[in-house]
Amino acid sequence: MPDDRLTSKTQCAIVGATGYTGGELLRILNFHPHAEVTQITSRSRMGEYAHVPHPNLRGTRHGGLQFIRPEDVRKTDVIFLCLPHGEASAQIDRWAALAGLVVDLSADFRLPGNAYAKWYGGAHKAPEWLDRFVYGLPELTRDKLRCARYASGVGCNATATNLALLPLVRAGMLDFSRPIIADVKVGSSEGGAESSDATHHPERSGAVRSYAPAGHRHIAEVELMLELESAKLGVELNSTPSIHMTVTSIEMVRGVLATVHAFLREPAQEKDLWKAFRACYKDEPFVRIVKSNTGIFRLPEPKILAGSNWADVGFALSDDGRKVTLLCAIDNLVKGAAGSAVQCLNLMMGWDERAGLEFPGLHP
Repeated sequence: MPDDRLTSKTQCAIVGATGYTGGELLRILNFHPHAEVTQITSRSRMGEYAHVPHPNLRGTRHGGLQFIRPEDVRKTDVIFLCLPHGEASAQIDRWAALAGLVVDLSADFRLPGNAYAKWYGGAHKAPEWLDRFVYGLPELTRDKLRCARYASGVGCNATATNLALLPLVRAGMLDFSRPIIADVKVGSSEGGAESSDATHHPERSGAVRSYAPAGHRHIAEVELMLELESAKLGVELNSTPSIHMTVTSIEMVRGVLATVHAFLREPAQEKDLWKAFRACYKDEPFVRIVKSNTGIFRLPEPKILAGSNWADVGFALSDDGRKVTLLCAIDNLVKGAAGSAVQCLNLMMGWDERAGLEFPGLHP
């Protein structure tokens, strides 16, 4: 890696920067020691300043950037694509020609072609690009990201579910002949910046609304994680494990809490789970094990992760030692989107993986 990458600012463009993920990228990269945003695009807000849709950025170095048309983006070092699903794949040749590195925050390059067609309802628009992208969850694909030029986004619900499951998958403790059930609670920001009847305040406030009771698209990313980890372990899955996911909106703006129910191959004790979780996460810069017998915050809670790239994981074991409840809390806009994207950039550039991402969250 050339030394000048550590001494000069890497220039970044954000395509589609008016949404929540674009705003989070601007906020995070405000504090990045090696990168800065120099171009932001919007079709609806051309000429306006970034702090208009993102008022928290007023007075910051990125808050004074003006939106330009996507067609006016100039060559740069890095492009972040924050476009609606389907748009990045339709234009990927153009964006790749303008930057050495591309990080796409949509679902366009997360899945193999057959899985994409199944879960997103049609053939992929650029299937020849799928193998070039590395799935952008560093805890899962860190080594590949270090050599990558193209990284995909991650689904926030899938990220929380995957990080909850990963320790026991790697320890070979799960019984895949039994169903895995993920009950995911999410905040309203998961619906994006564009309002709808469902997000109108009188309809949304106070709601506990299961909007995806079965068949959520993020199941595909959990299946992908299981395939990747099985390949690492040299284990061939005889059949796709039965994964069920229910997603419910609750009275919260930011955050995801995945509560995952699974069965073990053999009865276990709590010390066995501690061993698996510590082995998996002892060196991870953004995953904390939260399991205490005292205090208020005994298990993961999304509230205290607001604005941070942390993922908090925990677990509980049934009395007979055969069933586990696995938990993971994240901020859906950060660890579930923009934060993971910057973490990917850090790995791709050979920087400290924590660069720009050490904000600890808020309390109270």
